[in-house]
Amino acid sequence: MHVFDLFKLEGKTAIVTGGARGLGAQIAQGFAEAGANVVVCSRKIEACQEMSDKLKSLGVDSLAFSCDITNQEAIKKVVEETTAHFGSIDILVNNSGATWGAPVVDMPYEAWQKVLNVNVTGTFLMSQEVGKVMIEQKSGKIINIASVAGFGGTDPGYMDAIGYNTSKGAVMTFTKDLAVKWGQYNIHVNAIAPGFFPTKMSQGLLHKGKDKILEGTPLNRLGSDTDLMGAALFLASKASDYVTGDILTVDGGAHAL
Repeated sequence: MHVFDLFKLEGKTAIVTGGARGLGAQIAQGFAEAGANVVVCSRKIEACQEMSDKLKSLGVDSLAFSCDITNQEAIKKVVEETTAHFGSIDILVNNSGATWGAPVVDMPYEAWQKVLNVNVTGTFLMSQEVGKVMIEQKSGKIINIASVAGFGGTDPGYMDAIGYNTSKGAVMTFTKDLAVKWGQYNIHVNAIAPGFFPTKMSQGLLHKGKDKILEGTPLNRLGSDTDLMGAALFLASKASDYVTGDILTVDGGAHAL
């Protein structure tokens, strides 16, 4: 086998939650370019359909679904229809996320619940349902999108989001434990911890703290439109067949300081 063959995804089917924009769209496009059929789902079906059409133009098949990842029935529908159409689910990227900025004493309980529900419970529910298919086929790759914010505290001067940070720390522990639980089924479970990328979700944060973030980033730049593609492709492909339970940090070296 040639080394490039380790990264090909022809014949594979991937589900990317929150795949219509931001980091999810970047990952979905990378998978399609590597030959995978890609299912894009989020709450906004119009954006998903637009992304799905773009992926089809790359020569692969694609489906778009409206899906609230905190709703078990909506998740079941996505998994059932994906399996019916493609026959398997080989890759799951749990990318959908929510955040809320507020000082700890002012954080509304409802906001805390929303962030934890989407980022942690949603990741669990999607993994649980897709996992049933992967366990039966005795193979699969699950990639959870965590964050460098999950490794510890962040300066409240530019990132005062305790619910988000807490949720991403939980995603990391979930990733490691699920990898241990499902290794027996040849299911690989890993996470990516991105640093700071210019997305709709990070807009306000970067407006306040970009200079400070760059000061703490050895490569002295934010993440680009392609910086997550290769990392996700590695974890989705045969190239990572002996990697599970890992947190791959893509942050320009900020964690090394």
